[in-house]
Amino acid sequence: MHKNYLIVITLFLISPWNTVLSGEGPGNPKPVIRVKDNMTPLSGNSVHLTGFLGEKIDLCIKNRIKAQDVPVLIDPFRNRTETRFWQSEFWGKWITSAIAAYRYNNDKALLAIIKKAVSDLLATQSPDGYIGNYEAGSHLKEWDVWGRKYTLLGLISYFDISGDQNVLKAAIDLTDHLLTEVGPGKSNIVLTGNYRGMPSCSILEPIVLLYRRTGEARFLDFAEYIVRQWETPEGPGLISKALSGTDVALRFPKPEIWWTWENGGKAYEMMSCYEGLLELYRITGEPQFLQSVEMAVENIMEKEINIAGSGSSDECWYHGHENQIYPAYHTMETCVTTTWMKLCYNLLQLTGKSVYADQLEKSTYNALLASMKPDGSTFAKYSPLEGFRSLGEGQCGMPINCCVANAPRAFLLLPAFAILKTDRGMAINLYCQSEMNIRYEENNMVKIRQITDYPVSDSIVIEVTPEREGAFDVNLRIPAWSEVNTLSINGKPSGEVKAGTYKPISRTWKKGDRIVLKLELKARLEKLDNRYALVRGPVVLARDSRFRDGFVDETSSVIMKEGGIPLKYELRNPLGNEGEMWMRFSTDLEFGTNQEIRERIRNVRFCDYASAGNRWDSRDRFQVWLTGTVDTKEK
Repeated sequence: MHKNYLIVITLFLISPWNTVLSGEGPGNPKPVIRVKDNMTPLSGNSVHLTGFLGEKIDLCIKNRIKAQDVPVLIDPFRNRTETRFWQSEFWGKWITSAIAAYRYNNDKALLAIIKKAVSDLLATQSPDGYIGNYEAGSHLKEWDVWGRKYTLLGLISYFDISGDQNVLKAAIDLTDHLLTEVGPGKSNIVLTGNYRGMPSCSILEPIVLLYRRTGEARFLDFAEYIVRQWETPEGPGLISKALSGTDVALRFPKPEIWWTWENGGKAYEMMSCYEGLLELYRITGEPQFLQSVEMAVENIMEKEINIAGSGSSDECWYHGHENQIYPAYHTMETCVTTTWMKLCYNLLQLTGKSVYADQLEKSTYNALLASMKPDGSTFAKYSPLEGFRSLGEGQCGMPINCCVANAPRAFLLLPAFAILKTDRGMAINLYCQSEMNIRYEENNMVKIRQITDYPVSDSIVIEVTPEREGAFDVNLRIPAWSEVNTLSINGKPSGEVKAGTYKPISRTWKKGDRIVLKLELKARLEKLDNRYALVRGPVVLARDSRFRDGFVDETSSVIMKEGGIPLKYELRNPLGNEGEMWMRFSTDLEFGTNQEIRERIRNVRFCDYASAGNRWDSRDRFQVWLTGTVDTKEK
């Protein structure tokens, strides 16, 4: 491995990607985009989700995004007394989610809130261009550059919906000020901040986005400088370590002090850097950039992502897939869930590979939904697979934390992910009650309507209604877990439907065309060591103490019958006044270790993991991974 690593890094350093692409500035041709996405999002408010997911998005917008006390987020930019903390990230996270919400629902009242938030922030910009919360003598320390990243993302997002040149100029001035402090002959970006410089280096993403909007060559120069620094001895080695196949949890030794620069396993910040690298790949076309991200993501999927679609302990990679059956401190940070979903969405757009859409679905229905309070007003900082739900603390002396600010960005990703345009038509990625409008040709708007309560039931009806007849493809994502599937078009069966890929339907579509897709929602048994969990479709199941059907941690075994696990769906809510659950099931389990005891078989209930413990009361205990009973006769 060590020898291979040296070969990889040598090849990387002599790679032609080091040659800077020149841009000539505003007024000249836009920067060349060398790589076009395989799938692209629809414009404006073309997608409207209803049903269960749509309701959750609406609650998030109403009770979290629109309810935010925005002046509180801007105060740190006015005060500038900070030397250590990350107050300046909150404005950028909040406003990018608010802008995504406005794109989704075209809410004029929300737009007014956004406009004032941008205006008030720009009033804090110094003549030298700086926008931030750090005192003058502490620039580049701790989370300063990280905060500037989120400010840039927010300003660029607002420019994209408004076209306001003053906002673009503010973003340019902010970046130019950073260039006076960081770069060749100045401070080394990988030595600023924490975690091998990854928080600071994640500013790569908005730097590339700014280059795409201005054509200013110095921004591309700076972006490529950042990536070169990754592969210096002080850097995090984000490309070379990925290409060498090094596990993300083993890239650096464990630090003596966890929350320091020496810690190179910070999950959220590492993925944020990879998001920026994908943006740079779109500009340069350098194949190592995409290859390294895909290899890192493959390693994360294999070694880190748990049954609920998230990962991390104490916010770092820790071989979380194999260790998810053991209690660990601070598991499944919601910032990790959000960034994992954004990274998968980015790769889905670039590559069109359904594996990334499968990951997004798993994270959505489990880790993401579990992090939200039922009314959408706030979010957990960590979401364990056992125990009880709890809120995170306020951070940096403010009544908000990183995850509360970040989670809405993942919820507002869902409409964009739900359907994407392809060269020949569209790809439907998220099955839920929804209406979507996609312009396939200049004069042909196609309405896609989904009628379903999936994943409660297995049937998805898709109505395809073009304004006029047209030939195009409708690609249906077939999840990897769904082995037996049926598909019909206007009542006629339509060939093989293979799991883990897209099913393309190529035909001339006309008004009234109707697709019916049925997926296999039978319960599956997942095993690790002597623990087991039940999964139905994309949804992880959990025991919950509110059912009052036994101790949720008791030893048990699944009773398999012909055809699998006999899981019964329950229409009635058995909780009374103790909370609502989205999905409820029951099945027989065999309990204990003494088979001579009568009545050892009991019928117990499970709910979807996101609903488990959703009163957020410490008296409500839930468990995903159940302790199995060892049968030595089978050893």
